[in-house]
Amino acid sequence: RRVVTGHNQEGRAIVAIDETCKQVISRRAQHQSCVVWASDRFPTDNQDPKDGSQMVSQTSLDNGSIFRISEYGPGVISRMHRTQSMDYAVILSGEIDMELEGQVVRLRQGDVVVQRGTMHNWVNPGTQPCRIAFVLLSAKKLEFQGMNLEEEG
Repeated sequence: RRVVTGHNQEGRAIVAIDETCKQVISRRAQHQSCVVWASDRFPTDNQDPKDGSQMVSQTSLDNGSIFRISEYGPGVISRMHRTQSMDYAVILSGEIDMELEGQVVRLRQGDVVVQRGTMHNWVNPGTQPCRIAFVLLSAKKLEFQGMNLEEEG
């Protein structure tokens, strides 16, 4: 369920949206995600009446932010990738392995991750789904020793 606030004609606080998240997608077996909200600029415009969840078609958003909830089922298909963003992740339920290039970290409910444009993969070797809340913030392009590290995967 997502509840989005706004303002009425008199400028008073109201609930503008109260619904089960409709923007559920699956890009691979045993994975699904829902965009709760997104913004295409910093600072964001709280007077913009459009539903921010409708503007996202890719993993990250140039010059913006995305709030997404993802669920990784047991045996989720591998997807090593890098986004052009800084991501805050909170493990809401379950357990998952975050694979980096040569390192694996087991994450559990309540753990948090700050993903800073690194190549990574989410693997659920367990028997229960893992649900993660992500906030992706647009970031400058990465350069390491004169080499551009582009978004990929």
